[in-house]
Amino acid sequence: MAAAAPHPDMQAILDARKTQGVPRFSSLSIDGARHLLAELWTSSEDPEPVGTVCDFTIEGPADGVPIRIYTPEGSAPFPILVYFHGGGWVMGSIDTDDSICRALVNAAECAVVSIGYRQPPEHPFPAPVEDCYAATKWIANNPRVAHGDSARIAIYGESAGGNLAAAVAQLARDRDGPILAHQVLVTPIVDHAFHSPSFDLDPEQVVITQADLKWVWNHYLENDLDGNNPYASPLRARSLHNLPPTTVITCGFDVLRDQGITYAERLEESDIEVIHRHYDDLIHGFIGMLDDPELRQARDAIAEIGRDLQGSFGV
Repeated sequence: MAAAAPHPDMQAILDARKTQGVPRFSSLSIDGARHLLAELWTSSEDPEPVGTVCDFTIEGPADGVPIRIYTPEGSAPFPILVYFHGGGWVMGSIDTDDSICRALVNAAECAVVSIGYRQPPEHPFPAPVEDCYAATKWIANNPRVAHGDSARIAIYGESAGGNLAAAVAQLARDRDGPILAHQVLVTPIVDHAFHSPSFDLDPEQVVITQADLKWVWNHYLENDLDGNNPYASPLRARSLHNLPPTTVITCGFDVLRDQGITYAERLEESDIEVIHRHYDDLIHGFIGMLDDPELRQARDAIAEIGRDLQGSFGV
């Protein structure tokens, strides 16, 4: 499940972070962690061109939910991909994931709607999930704002965003809609648990450690009992039947590796169409490195995800 060592390109990134003294998120305050992630995962100063980009706010379960809509060149209506950013729930934003959203627009030839959900600890579970589900439902009911097609809606999330995407897929099934064409789960957090072999990976070979994961969970949940809720821990759902076709991405050097693999296996056992790509020598967050022209792995993965989405969209 993991190569003997990370790919040399990935190891160079890990070594550079160590040399630069980049701290672990779990050693920082919330504000410090948010600032660090924004510094580490900044979007390109020369963003990939798309057709149009616009920001506005839609009605949410509590306050309004900020969204950013990206549309491709070409003729509408477009398929729609609803995007939930990563960052351990507490970090990240629409801005930090701008490059990924732009790349997905062009790879999948679809509109992308990025969701600025409420974040813990100010807004713990289930607030982020409810915002993401409400936004997905709102987009399905108002596809014209994205020049989109309500019959072709998919969802995407990485890490904590993958957790939110998996939860939204289950909510869409359990609450009678909207119907989803596909879900993309990139190195997702799917269980409030810390006991699989991937948690024993060498801390020098991973970006996120077990301590970091415990730190974000402690901010996300008001109590440990919430960790049993399948909308917090999608792997704990009694049934994974009747979910959309799914792409799952896992990496060898990622403490979340085993959770993602197990979720893909359970989906397959539930007769869900699953495309599981495992990169045994890559690290958590590698897709966010697509702005570096020397790191082709991220761009190649985006291209493959684009093909998966096009297959479900019927493009």
